[in-house]
Amino acid sequence: MNPLRAFYVVARTKSLTKAAKELHVGQSAISKQLDVLEKYLGVKLFRREQRGISLTDIGQELGDRIMPAFDEIADATQSIIERGNDNKIRVHTYTTFAAKWLIPRLETFHKQYPEFTVLIINSVSHVDFEKDRIDFSIQLGSGNQPDTEVDLMFDDIIEPVCSAAFLQKHAPETRYPQALLRTRLLVSHYRPKGEWAMWAKAHDYLAEIADTPQMNFSSSVLTWQAAADGLGVAIGQAALLTDDIQEGNLVFPFNQPVRTGLSFYLLRPKVRREARKVVLFRDWILAQAAATRPLLPDC
Repeated sequence: MNPLRAFYVVARTKSLTKAAKELHVGQSAISKQLDVLEKYLGVKLFRREQRGISLTDIGQELGDRIMPAFDEIADATQSIIERGNDNKIRVHTYTTFAAKWLIPRLETFHKQYPEFTVLIINSVSHVDFEKDRIDFSIQLGSGNQPDTEVDLMFDDIIEPVCSAAFLQKHAPETRYPQALLRTRLLVSHYRPKGEWAMWAKAHDYLAEIADTPQMNFSSSVLTWQAAADGLGVAIGQAALLTDDIQEGNLVFPFNQPVRTGLSFYLLRPKVRREARKVVLFRDWILAQAAATRPLLPDC
């Protein structure tokens, strides 16, 4: 392919000098590639003349036939490059993560880089970078993803949450918040009651939640809203509720966090050419994640 590429550029430019400049090599290197091709084909492709070179009839025929193919390759390559250089940043993540953590922070990115638009693709499934046109995926897991670049954002820490009014009503004696565990447990479809069991087992509260009625919701966003509205107590993901805690919408009545062993990771394809938008967004979101970590409770 290297001799053919050298021939293509020389045939198109009709000049060894221009071909050498375009390919960033010396003229002698171009001449050697042409010699290799002529020996392989067993024909003369060029005539060396006093003022340069010209194509033989066979050389002209070969040029006419391969130039469209090389032009198509160049067009296809440029199209892929431009796709990576458009002004859209496509981020695949969970609805809850987008609603509670990413979207509230996006305005700072848009103020810094108004030329870019962030598109959020909501899904609970794992992304396939080979099939999906995605720049980043934010996922909860162990961080072991083949063929991806992985950056740790923050650990998943769970802890019960409720409204301040609910706490005051059902556990006015702050030394005994376990009274809340006999009211109503709010459970998300995607954060099953197993997390309640994980937290309760870690702090010896399994007996308290054994017979407690529960209310189920289709998402964590709805579950936490129900907790804020005083319907019960929910298991909260501390990293996603820092704003609600700071604003007083929710409280941690127990102050007994538990690490689930999972973490939130920023994923991107390993082999993809990193356009400016990718570098800027990665640096920005990791800085936001670093600012979140000091707000998380110690376990």
